[in-house]
Amino acid sequence: MPAKDNDWKSRLGMVYSTNPDFAFDSSEEEEADTPPKNRQKLRVGIERKNRGGKVVTVVKGFVGAEADLKELGRMLKTKCGVGGAVKDGEIIIQGEWKQRIVELLKSDGYTDTK
Repeated sequence: MPAKDNDWKSRLGMVYSTNPDFAFDSSEEEEADTPPKNRQKLRVGIERKNRGGKVVTVVKGFVGAEADLKELGRMLKTKCGVGGAVKDGEIIIQGEWKQRIVELLKSDGYTDTK
């Protein structure tokens, strides 16, 4: 077994195995490739519930890598000049920015937005 596969630091969460045929597998799930912008089906909506009475604009339906979703969220927050978050596969923008976000998405190449 090569020394690279036997790196003890990658197995810090492993406690002990009594199985003599056990093989430690440290492979992680690979993220899906992000489809082209014109094939994304994004939905933009306004939400007020469970937000303490605050209004937020939510972008849902993004398919692809988490890094691409964060980059899109960063771009939208910057263009609107407000704060927000990217979590659970959604982009949350503070305030009521639905029309502005739809325009930004269309100008960036996302064609199927509602």
